[in-house]
Amino acid sequence: MSASAPDSPPGTGTGPTGATATPTPSPTSTEPAAATRGRTSPTAATDAPPPTTGPEPPVPSLTLGVGRRGPGGRLLGALVARGGPRPAADLSASVSVFLIALPLSLGIALATGAPLQAGLVAAAVGGIVVGLLGGAPLQVSGPAAGLTVVTAELIQIYGWRTTCAITVLAGLTQLLLSRIRVARSALAVSPAIVHGMLAGIGVTIALAQLHIVLGGDPESSAIANVAALPGQLANPHPAALAVSVLTVAVLLVWPRLRGRLGSVVRAMPGPLAAVLLATAFAIVGGLSLPRVELPSWRSHALPEMPHGPVLGMIAAVLTITLVASVESLLSAVAVDKLTAARAKNHGGPRIPRADLDKELRGQGAANIISGSLGGLPITGVAVRSAANVQAGAVSGNSAVLHGFWIVLAAALLVPALELIPLATLAALVMVVGIQMVNITHIRSVSRHREALVYLATTLGVVLLGVLEGVAIGIAVAIAVALHRLARTRIVHQPEDPAAPPENTEGREPDGNGDAAPPSSHRVVVRGQLTFLAVPRLSRALNQVPEGCPVVVELDGSFMDHAAYETLQDWRHSHELHGGRVEITGRAGGRIAEPATAHHCTPWTPWRNHHCTRPAPSAPSAPRPERRGQLLGGVRNFQRRTAPLVREELARLARDGQRPSHLFLTCADSRLVTSMITSSGPGDLFTVRNIGNLVPPPGRETGDHSVAAAIEYAVDVLGVGAITVCGHSGCGAMHALHAGREAGLDGAGSLARWLGHGRPSLERAAGLAGPVPRLADRPTADEVETLCLANVVQQLEHLLAHPRVAARVADGSLELHGMYFHVGEAQTYVLDLPSGAPARSGGSERGAKGVRPGDGASTDRVASCATEEGVPEAGDAPVFSPVQPDDVPVFGPLRAADGGPRGDGRTVGGPGETAGGPSADRRARQEYRPSRKV
Repeated sequence: MSASAPDSPPGTGTGPTGATATPTPSPTSTEPAAATRGRTSPTAATDAPPPTTGPEPPVPSLTLGVGRRGPGGRLLGALVARGGPRPAADLSASVSVFLIALPLSLGIALATGAPLQAGLVAAAVGGIVVGLLGGAPLQVSGPAAGLTVVTAELIQIYGWRTTCAITVLAGLTQLLLSRIRVARSALAVSPAIVHGMLAGIGVTIALAQLHIVLGGDPESSAIANVAALPGQLANPHPAALAVSVLTVAVLLVWPRLRGRLGSVVRAMPGPLAAVLLATAFAIVGGLSLPRVELPSWRSHALPEMPHGPVLGMIAAVLTITLVASVESLLSAVAVDKLTAARAKNHGGPRIPRADLDKELRGQGAANIISGSLGGLPITGVAVRSAANVQAGAVSGNSAVLHGFWIVLAAALLVPALELIPLATLAALVMVVGIQMVNITHIRSVSRHREALVYLATTLGVVLLGVLEGVAIGIAVAIAVALHRLARTRIVHQPEDPAAPPENTEGREPDGNGDAAPPSSHRVVVRGQLTFLAVPRLSRALNQVPEGCPVVVELDGSFMDHAAYETLQDWRHSHELHGGRVEITGRAGGRIAEPATAHHCTPWTPWRNHHCTRPAPSAPSAPRPERRGQLLGGVRNFQRRTAPLVREELARLARDGQRPSHLFLTCADSRLVTSMITSSGPGDLFTVRNIGNLVPPPGRETGDHSVAAAIEYAVDVLGVGAITVCGHSGCGAMHALHAGREAGLDGAGSLARWLGHGRPSLERAAGLAGPVPRLADRPTADEVETLCLANVVQQLEHLLAHPRVAARVADGSLELHGMYFHVGEAQTYVLDLPSGAPARSGGSERGAKGVRPGDGASTDRVASCATEEGVPEAGDAPVFSPVQPDDVPVFGPLRAADGGPRGDGRTVGGPGETAGGPSADRRARQEYRPSRKV
């Protein structure tokens, strides 16, 4: 059972009750996974109502003895004023987190050997102080298993009261670090070291708590616990063992309960259920067991002035600071991912990203207060934070309220807490320790070839201590990095399939000269090329016979000056003796001099793209620069873009394409579809031809490519929208306009193809219905009017396709019109005419087939051929400009509700969402949508 899975992307599934599956909290997850599984986010957390201007709803009253005029009521009122209009979501989330934190705080205090009240103090202070002062709104802080071993060791060496003083000093150090803004630097620690440190702490915790589970007492170190384990196993305490086994069984079974009953009982966190059932079993069975003892708060131990060796005290403070800070910051980053996943899947209010320096400052203040009040060290706890997010929290108020409930429990529930057997808490913490040795973490570090760093850190923490283990892990990580930098494999391969590769290490060149050398050679360099590899590189290069062509393939990302000079000197010498040398990278691109920085923007044309400009060639070569420009662009893609998109393209290759749009546009080179729609791989199924023409069914005259693409997109891919996009300065429209009197009949393929544009000429002349226009200005000339009319006419032709008309009729397909002005970089979207009443019936006509020039059907064409809105005859189609600050909707809004398409999906390119028209537009009953490109 594992509490985290770092390779799982956030928001990738749904739980058994419909809640979003919790993604990986962070590498620091140290609490039972049962605490966060199977919980359904409340409706208030996912279905955010639109903000209103009226009064806010009253705050729900509490029934825990807190009057509205008492201090608790004043605290809740202040939190509501601080947190905004959704206190109910934070209230319910705080109760869920409280039920998880209460038993674990007692268990962690037991594992450290501190007074049990110290765990409650740390939980309350962590919730209230960090919730108010921290920079991660939804992170929950408190005592964590990651600090258990460190704290237990400090208590054994210095005593509890001095350990509290060390906690205060660690908090002051955290405040200093936040002041100099080094929080982001803590994330530079290798994940293998962090995972190894947590695994070592988990092993140490599990070994110590196993003795309490068996009814004995833990030893002072992990080695001593292992040595004493055989004797403890030979003489266990039956009652303690029975209670512990029940606790572990409930923790394992609870998240796996299925069915309606399982969904109900899983509303209670697994740790709380395990403690309650084990306690009830001990009470009903009359078992004689050591139980929780909470002395009077009047005798609660407070810190004293630290005393002991100065270097030892400094090391203790630094250890607490390091472990608490790294664990808190990594947890805050993980909570950001969980929050983003929840917002993507369920919506809700926007949660700001974590301010890590502010969070570190809040952690420091909490440790100062916790240590001063006799509490354990505090850190951000990933699993409690994940439960907070999943329960629907929307602000830091949930963490503050959870701390408030801890205070109430410590004051009012002491008799109930003293019924809990210590063996139950020990079993709970033992499971936590086992979960810290995460199989997913081990696979991750093994995949990245850092298992040695992980193993060294884990063994160092178990055998020597946390600080020593981390130091060993850092040293091993540096050694591994240096080894990888210096390790270079150089292979000489004659370009002969029958000849095996020759490993040149330790082999001198053959100077016999009896046999003829191969026609070409290849020298492959794997790894970084530094001065340490220069002797082997020279040896391999000298094996190439004079005058032979050779390819030097460099499979690495770094080459220092010594290696560069060696390679270039040999290259010049080999070329002087008649040889030819080509130096390539792993992808086959040529490498010459060191490249300068790449400053070209992604859409820079080749003629202005300096990084892809080809080298000048001989004048006799026929237009060689064209091929050089293309290959230069391909090389730039392989070098810079391919590594960024390879993962997404691999997913598309594995899952297949699922585009949402069929985008039919002109083949003009100035029209870059992915640029004007901000789309990426897999978004658009694009068909391009001259004039963005759609031949009506039965009139293809031998060319069925457009009809085939339409059928494939509609029937096989199941796209939800088809867009016809025209543009200014279209050469096909110029040819149509110029050939209006001369006629378009001709023997050429181009003339026959342009014949499909004759209905567009009729529409532009007003013979087949109203002439389309632009909303913000008159059309520049007759050609631009023809470009607009052509978009409307091709939408008419689309409706003549039976499969298109059928899907439009049942509401599963929408048709859009778009016009792009190249010179102004301005996009226009075809609107329904303003004030046109909704009426139906056009789709049925389209299903029967519509032919160009059919006057009865010309009033049916609009920006979207759907049943809910068709313009009246005589209303001209209008193209409205798309403004950058518009609500991001691409496509028509429903006349009835002003919402997006009926299936709830967003209409438009990536990143676009649906939004309704403004109030003044609704008042005028206009049908024009807001949109953004």
